[in-house]
Amino acid sequence: MPKRPLPRTPLLRRLACWLLGLLGLLSALTTPAGAATPVQVLTQALATAEVGGRPPPWAGAAPVTLPDDWADRRPDRGGVMWYRLALPSPGATDPAPALYGLYVERACSVLQVRLNGHLVHDGGRFDEPVSRNCHRPQLVALPAALMQAGDNQLDLRIRGYARAEVSSRQRAGGLSVVEFGAYDTMAAHHARRSAFAVRLPEVLSGALVLMGSFMFVMGWFHREQSYLAYFGALMLGWSLLLARLWASDLPVPNHVTELALAALMSFITLAAVQFLMRYAGRRLRWLDFALPAQCALMPATLLVAGESRLYAVASIWFVVLTVQVAAAVVFYLLEARRQRSRQLWPMATLLGVVGVSLALEIAAQGWALDSRVLHVAQLLPALGFLALGLRLVQQYGRAFQTAEQHRAELEVRIREATAQIERNFAQLSELKVEQVTERERKRIAADLHDDLGAKLLTIVHTSDNERISQLAREALEEMRLSVRGLTGKPVKLLDALGDWRAEVVSRLAQSGVQGEWSAPHDEDVPQTLSSRAYVQTTRILREAVSNIIKHSGASQCSVRCTIANGDFQLVIQDNGKGIPTELDGRLDKGHGMASMKGRAKQLQGQCLVESGPGYGTVIRLTLPLERHTTAH
Repeated sequence: MPKRPLPRTPLLRRLACWLLGLLGLLSALTTPAGAATPVQVLTQALATAEVGGRPPPWAGAAPVTLPDDWADRRPDRGGVMWYRLALPSPGATDPAPALYGLYVERACSVLQVRLNGHLVHDGGRFDEPVSRNCHRPQLVALPAALMQAGDNQLDLRIRGYARAEVSSRQRAGGLSVVEFGAYDTMAAHHARRSAFAVRLPEVLSGALVLMGSFMFVMGWFHREQSYLAYFGALMLGWSLLLARLWASDLPVPNHVTELALAALMSFITLAAVQFLMRYAGRRLRWLDFALPAQCALMPATLLVAGESRLYAVASIWFVVLTVQVAAAVVFYLLEARRQRSRQLWPMATLLGVVGVSLALEIAAQGWALDSRVLHVAQLLPALGFLALGLRLVQQYGRAFQTAEQHRAELEVRIREATAQIERNFAQLSELKVEQVTERERKRIAADLHDDLGAKLLTIVHTSDNERISQLAREALEEMRLSVRGLTGKPVKLLDALGDWRAEVVSRLAQSGVQGEWSAPHDEDVPQTLSSRAYVQTTRILREAVSNIIKHSGASQCSVRCTIANGDFQLVIQDNGKGIPTELDGRLDKGHGMASMKGRAKQLQGQCLVESGPGYGTVIRLTLPLERHTTAH
């Protein structure tokens, strides 16, 4: 069976571009630092421990070969070590540089440099809280005036920690090889390495914070897409993890910092596992409790273990967390394959890149890898997260656009359905044969109730968009009113008054308008209304109340219902600002007045409007009641 080609997606193209850029920077990083000026690489030194805060006696110093990794050679010893290197005379050059440079790839955790007994570089604090420069390449300027004609003495003082006191061996004490040459040459070399070791991680941390915060907020306010919140939390956690590469002077002791970095991995694991599970469309309730509990348990065990066993306990936890993330990755890929998701191959590629990078990080715990490889491995996950973040934001934007299109289509369909209902009603009103009219009305009512009503009800209960849900709910209520009008069943006027009173008083109260309602007593209302009269009067009343709420600015509204001389009269009066004079005296131009008058005219009644700016508005509806007591 032929293999399917890897789909070409924007995510893969962006990721490929970033990888090519990294490879280009890496090739620049590996270019020799100035072929015209020789660079001396110092690999032999004498090493001895400091006692009592004073320079040590060098008579008992032991020879070492650089790089000197304390995690391998003295895993249980920390403190201050001195290294003495023989710096040969630079020799005669024409012209001789006035400034030389000393490049140190790694001096963990803080470095001081003395040239022939003179202090020429102080890299930070030697007492707690100690400066943390394990991941920061250092450039030391050596003035030519301090250089002697013969051999020169270079003393390096380093404060570092034993492997047991840190959560990663990369932050255990140690010294790399030392490179010496002209300052301009070494400065260019230092700038290239610092770009990977410090500058790019700093920029990526900022980018992860911005995008992670944005995605966390999106996921928080759209709970049905909670995977966005977890991915945002993952990006924020990773930005804090990247900060270890460039944040050197922290106001807390080493043990607190190392414990926080180790505990941060449990939070990153929680975010990564939950993101993969939610993105696969699965939510396991027990994970919602187990992962937060793990985030509390891990720092607790590290505290109980103490500073001397931090590395051992943290290593066990890292294995456990790695297994959890690997299991979540496998679960996601299997689910995506089962669902035939279009995101399978892009996500598999991205997860593969991140997995290789993390594997290199883990390998660095046991083997000494080239620092340039580690720099790239530390940057790739952040770039992958940014690429995936852009992809998720793009998907969210498309989903939002689709929802807006569906909303617009729904509005068009509702308008068309409403127009169709009105047309059908007008046609039915013109039919003279009562049996045909009744049968057609019942058919339309049944179709509306069974088809459109069911669809609108489904939209109300399933739509994620509150505006669409509200619009469907209003359309459903209007449809039910229309169906009631189509059934042709007369309505007792007393029941109609009760319905109208409940609706009007409720709407006015919700809008902060004081409502008053007066109507005849029960024994005075024996009449009935036709279904058509009930529907049209309801719509007139709703339109009037809507105008009061939206446009009048009134604080009080009174509704009076009376029956006199065979007519039903409805008077609606408010104390608002009235209808503005811009309508040139044509009161039926504003706020649905023409619609209200047209409905009253269809019922052989009339709707009068009295208003003046600042004096409120009075709407008088009069219907000939005896004509509708038996009408359909």
